[in-house]
Amino acid sequence: MSVLKEFRDFAVKGNVVDMAVGIIIGGAFGTIVKSMVSDIIMPPIGLLLGGVDFSDLFITLKDGAKVAAPYATLADAQAAGAVTMNIGLFVNGLISFAIVAFAVFMLIKGVNKLKREEEAAPVEEKEPTTKECPHCLSTIAIKATRCPNCTSNLE
Repeated sequence: MSVLKEFRDFAVKGNVVDMAVGIIIGGAFGTIVKSMVSDIIMPPIGLLLGGVDFSDLFITLKDGAKVAAPYATLADAQAAGAVTMNIGLFVNGLISFAIVAFAVFMLIKGVNKLKREEEAAPVEEKEPTTKECPHCLSTIAIKATRCPNCTSNLE
């Protein structure tokens, strides 16, 4: 039973739960970035480069057994069983990685800035709430008029 208790304590610690939430949000963010790159960024770039669809930019290494080259799209080549080097998908992946890496960099930079500001903030000194009894040297409340330990009058 102690192993189960230790595992439960480990699993519900703040850092583990925070890490799990971060992984889930990171996966969703990666999906959004992938869609942004393939659906929003790459089509205009392909249009500027003469109507190239980057997702269909590939090199045929070996013709398929079903249909011989040339293939109009990557899907056609894969359906024919051709061996391809998918350059366009790789470029999309590189751009996605760069966007995610930049976003993580900006997030970490912001967190580090907040930590530095927190460390640099002056610590406020609080009014003392205790004093020392001059007779028995025990710690007592600052408003005390008689020591509870030695019963000496403090006024």
